[in-house]
Amino acid sequence: MTRWCVLIPCLNEEKAIGTVVKSALTLGVPVIVIDDGSDDRTPDIVGTLPVTLLRHTHRRGKGEALRTGFREALAQGFDAVVTMDGDGQHLAEDIPRLVDVGKRFPDHIVIGARLLHREQQPKSRRRANALADWGISWACAQPVADTQSGQRWYPRSALELVELDAQNFVFEAAMLIAGSREKGLGIVSVPIASRYEGSFRLSHFSPIRDVMRITVYTVGRMFHYGQWRASYRRSRAEPLVIDDTFSRHAA
Repeated sequence: MTRWCVLIPCLNEEKAIGTVVKSALTLGVPVIVIDDGSDDRTPDIVGTLPVTLLRHTHRRGKGEALRTGFREALAQGFDAVVTMDGDGQHLAEDIPRLVDVGKRFPDHIVIGARLLHREQQPKSRRRANALADWGISWACAQPVADTQSGQRWYPRSALELVELDAQNFVFEAAMLIAGSREKGLGIVSVPIASRYEGSFRLSHFSPIRDVMRITVYTVGRMFHYGQWRASYRRSRAEPLVIDDTFSRHAA
C-alpha cells in the first residue's frame, strides 16, 4: 500500500490557507504545511488544525519550503507526496485523480496541468509558461505539459532529489529535469482548471525575474547533459496527458 501525504508550502496566505488546509484534510491523509516566514496570521490559522506545521523563521523561498517538506516526508517514511499551493489556486478535489494516475504509473511525476479554462490565465503568465514548457521539456528530453504547475505527485525516487542545488521557483523545474535525466522518471499530466479569478493575492512568481532564473538554470543543465539534438527531438513528441475518462476507467 502506497503511503502518501499532502504537502503545502505557503507564505502570507491568511485569506485562503484555512480553507485550503481543511479541504486537504477531507482526503483522510496526513498534511504537512511549511510556512516560509509569513508575517501575517497564516501560521496562527494553520496551528489550530491537525497537521504537521514546519516554520521558517525568515523567508527562504518556495524551493527551500518544498525542500523542508520533502525532508519531513522522507523522515516520516512516505512513499509519495502531493504538493499544492496555499493560495487556493489548487483544489483538493483534484488530488485523487493525480494519486490514481501516480499509483498506476509508479515511475512518473504527475502534474496537475492547467489545461482547462486557460483563458483565465493572464496573457503575460501564459507566455511565460509556454516559454518555460518549451525549454524545460528540452532539458528533460521528454515533453512536459505545464511545467510551472505547483500541484504535483512526486514518488519517493523523486523526493530523494531533495538536495538539488536550486532555489526559489527554480527548484520545481530542477525536480522535473533531474527526475527525468538522473532518475529516469516519466512525466504525466492530468488536466485541471486554470484558476486566476477571485480573491487570490498577487502571485509570488515574477514572469520576468523567475523565468530568467529558470532559463539560466535550464540552459546550464542542457550543457551538463549534452546531446542537444537528440533531447530536442524527444521533447517534441506530444506530452502524455491522462484525461478524465482514462483516469476513471483505465485498468
